[in-house]
Amino acid sequence: MPSYSAFNQLHHQDKPLLLGNVWNVQSVRAFEKSGFQALGTSSAAIANSLGYEDGQQLSFGELLYQIERIIKSTSLPLSVDLEGGYGETSQEIVENIRTLHKMGVVGINLEDSKVENGARKLSDGNSFSILLHKITSSLKNENINVFVNVRCDAFLMQHDNALTLAIERIDQYEKAGADGIFLPGISRDDDIRTVVSCTHLPINVMCMPDLPDFEVLARWGVKRISMGNWVFTKIYDTMEKTINQILIQQSFHPLF
Repeated sequence: MPSYSAFNQLHHQDKPLLLGNVWNVQSVRAFEKSGFQALGTSSAAIANSLGYEDGQQLSFGELLYQIERIIKSTSLPLSVDLEGGYGETSQEIVENIRTLHKMGVVGINLEDSKVENGARKLSDGNSFSILLHKITSSLKNENINVFVNVRCDAFLMQHDNALTLAIERIDQYEKAGADGIFLPGISRDDDIRTVVSCTHLPINVMCMPDLPDFEVLARWGVKRISMGNWVFTKIYDTMEKTINQILIQQSFHPLF
């Protein structure tokens, strides 16, 4: 079974760790066959595949079922997108992480925003930092070794002062015990170089249309690259186009 230490070490290679973001067993097998080093679930892809919107709309039990099927199908390290933790208190969130850890999960994502009434909102940075510190302290006290990748949504939310806010929160989250920082939505060269230089923690970026290529990101010091739900979306966009071509051509030729 993959270990936390092995997964952690993947964040300190010369080349960034490129995660295969999965949502079911078929996607796991595709990434594994292609030689990926590690996997991460996409909360949006899992939710959409089950008929939900992203933002903890599915139950934790439904998520666990998907994780169980995924983790039994691979020998690769798996990190789970836990969104807001599926709990209101640090104790509830730690209990969920404990359950995932027992299943063999070696990493999690926790994010500093929440979806309320269909709209995503940034959480208060100080309150989130206090919650994060309670979580990481409890995990340490229980010897639960998981890589806690903390997602800062300043860029994803297109905050007016995204860079300033991100730098401030990165410092808070590092002090609160984060193992890594995830900044979805960041893509500008100067912004990426700045956030890498402001912390000793590995920086994680996500697929964006104008994100620099992997060689450039490696040169700037980025240590982890995620796909989010973009592969999932691309696959089903292609499926829809294929289905439409079948109808237009009144033939199955588009499949072959």
